[in-house]
Amino acid sequence: ADQRATQGILKKALIKLEDFYKKGIGKALLLQQSAQTPPVQFGDYKSSAGASPVIGLIEQILEDSAKLETEAMDSESSAQADYEGFVKDSNELAKGLAQAITAKSDASASAKSETAQAAEDLDSTKGELESLSAYEADLHQQCDWSLKKFDIRQKARAQEMEAIAKAKAFLSGMK
Repeated sequence: ADQRATQGILKKALIKLEDFYKKGIGKALLLQQSAQTPPVQFGDYKSSAGASPVIGLIEQILEDSAKLETEAMDSESSAQADYEGFVKDSNELAKGLAQAITAKSDASASAKSETAQAAEDLDSTKGELESLSAYEADLHQQCDWSLKKFDIRQKARAQEMEAIAKAKAFLSGMK
């Protein structure tokens, strides 16, 4: 925008200078109209012979400004393309990170659920172990009682068998 404004101003200045030097408007403006004789005599006014380099310089500045404007436009379009690429890449990265967060959140929730289930299973297993331990203690107590009484019961059975054998022999002898 600055280059365009500069070019507009320079084109107007160039037109004015060309009108002044090339069309001769400047000579007509500088002619004296009065009949008085000035106290000091000046020579006729002549247009500067160096006006041509000034016009050339302004034309060169105009060309440079046009080149600078073209370069700025190219640079701006390149920067815009780079920016759009950056935004696209950033959006894709953000989308990928959001998906990763979602996946990790799901995995975390699943792991928490599995941990809770494992804790519940552990408590259940501990309860079963305590129940089995109590049952084992009861069985052990019964077995200990049976083992302690085994010899006594064996002697009692042996005596019963002896008594039955004697009774049988006695009863067999009665015939």
